[in-house]
Amino acid sequence: MGKSDFLTPKAIANRIKSKGLQKLRWYCQMCQKQCRDENGFKCHCMSESHQRQLLLASENPQQFMDYFSEEFRNDFLELLRRRFGTKRVHNNIVYNEYISHREHIHMNATQWETLTDFTKWLGREGLCKVDETPKGWYIQYIDRDPETIRRQLELEKKKKQDLDDEEKTAKFIQEQVRRGLEGKEQEVPVFTELSRENDEEKVTFNLNKGACSSGAASSKSSSLGPSALKTIGTTASVKRKESSQSSAPSKEKKKKKSALDEIMEIEEEKKRTARTDYWLQPEIIVKIITKKLGEKYHKKKGIVKEVIDKYTAVVKMIDSGDKLKLDQTHLETVIPAPGKRILVLNGGYRGNEGTLESINEKTFSATIVIETGPLKGRRVEGIQYEDISKLA
Repeated sequence: MGKSDFLTPKAIANRIKSKGLQKLRWYCQMCQKQCRDENGFKCHCMSESHQRQLLLASENPQQFMDYFSEEFRNDFLELLRRRFGTKRVHNNIVYNEYISHREHIHMNATQWETLTDFTKWLGREGLCKVDETPKGWYIQYIDRDPETIRRQLELEKKKKQDLDDEEKTAKFIQEQVRRGLEGKEQEVPVFTELSRENDEEKVTFNLNKGACSSGAASSKSSSLGPSALKTIGTTASVKRKESSQSSAPSKEKKKKKSALDEIMEIEEEKKRTARTDYWLQPEIIVKIITKKLGEKYHKKKGIVKEVIDKYTAVVKMIDSGDKLKLDQTHLETVIPAPGKRILVLNGGYRGNEGTLESINEKTFSATIVIETGPLKGRRVEGIQYEDISKLA
């Protein structure tokens, strides 16, 4: 009997049955075949192809289980990352969405028996943040993509820079306001009571003060003769000259700094006080001070070839050529002879190369001359021993 026609009810029913998910008990993971009913699954188990797959699996069962476990984990995490990102979500929601795909890897073929075991495993491995609530287990994907981490660091750096700029602007405005108020005496209003000697006397308010003062001035000028006006003019001109001569040196004394000079001074002060708790830099010479490595390396010098996580260095010994991985607490800086090149490791001049000019043994400090960067040629005194080291 031939196949049913495409549009017959039987063909349509077969397509509907084969489209959705079927019962897990009738699925063969080794052959990746889904059967519709018990009879079909029984016939498949008796088939030659299934028997061959069982023989292959019996030779190395752990290999097949590891393969299925890895596929299940990768597909589950990819769905969690793409669908939910770094949001906190119930593990059952993600699992139901994962198994809705017909060709998914079934959990009974993996090393995990239940979804709870798989969720706990994700938490132990550090792939997700896992927490248990009365409603069940919740998971949150941890995105360790280098590009994502770089973007987050750039955003944090930008936010910090914006905050610093706002603080600088606010301080600058406050300083300008303070300077503007220094030269002026704030006028304090004087309040007087309205009083009259007799109860019958009227209280009057003179609101046209400017007109009255101008009228009084005109009446006074008219009462004075021409000679009086000349004398007044000459005395006023003399006073103006004296005031201008006296104000000239005072202006020179009170010459204000520009805003750019103030900002540069603030940045300079920040650089002087900026210190960190890590100082390792590549291509500097250091001395091993720990005795845990034995007398072979104690008090021996080496060159820092690589800095790992700011606090750990890969040191190549100068004498033997051995490479050691050491923490900065097991190392100390090396001070060269005057005239040799050094690198500033901490403080405001961090990262600049220079020349050692002199050493002050009483204060355990040195005087250096900066040779690189915008501060080239500057002579700096009082640099501590631990802030500089000899260059290789």
